[in-house]
Amino acid sequence: MSGLVYLIGAGPGDPDLITVKGLRALQQADVIVYDRLSPPELLAYAKPGAELINAGKQPTHHTLKQDEINAILMERAGRGLMVARLKGGDPFVFGRGGEEAEACVAAGVPFVVIPGVSSAIAVPAYAGIPVTHRDLTSVFAVVTGHEDPTKESISVNYEALAQIGTLVFLMGVGRLGLIADRLIAAGRSPETPVVCIEWGTTPRQRVIEGTLATIPANALAADLQPPTITVVGEVAALRDRLRWFEP
Repeated sequence: MSGLVYLIGAGPGDPDLITVKGLRALQQADVIVYDRLSPPELLAYAKPGAELINAGKQPTHHTLKQDEINAILMERAGRGLMVARLKGGDPFVFGRGGEEAEACVAAGVPFVVIPGVSSAIAVPAYAGIPVTHRDLTSVFAVVTGHEDPTKESISVNYEALAQIGTLVFLMGVGRLGLIADRLIAAGRSPETPVVCIEWGTTPRQRVIEGTLATIPANALAADLQPPTITVVGEVAALRDRLRWFEP
């Protein structure tokens, strides 16, 4: 008899932001496979005897490769166990949850997706930045700042992105200079406000401000490290008035 895989969004870092449904599944799971960016405090909700497996990935080191993670999920579920795959943010927003769901389908393993609060909106909110604002922009885009390095070409269309009011880049702090240069070359003003948020929604939250022209140097001077989210657009300037969460 096959078990079940829950693909759970753990939220952006603050453990209180996990959904009620996600927490309930976590408490019932026989196995919890967790990421580096899923709040570690949530593991305290595991039931006695639950197996905890660290599948965290860092920019330069992967504890487990994706195919190894998939194999663990299928093997444990194949034994009839309830498996919680705990992922930072939302599992389907740059979280490779779609790939894990495909692996479940290929193996005939039933799965449930439990969406999570995406860092793309929560982290800017904790920094006092609404990603949309009636007076500034009604459009925002979420972009990975760290495309698959094995790709032959870059799929991000910077000419199109430059026309969008708010841009939220997940990851890619090491490529800020490249991102800024491409946006400016595509027509975005060098004076566009930019905010970088490190470890957003957690007590470690740190915010670096600047413009497209200055943010690469500002981030380098501050030794900004992953995980960092970058917000580009006029809404970033609202932080001066709307900041409310300062660790």
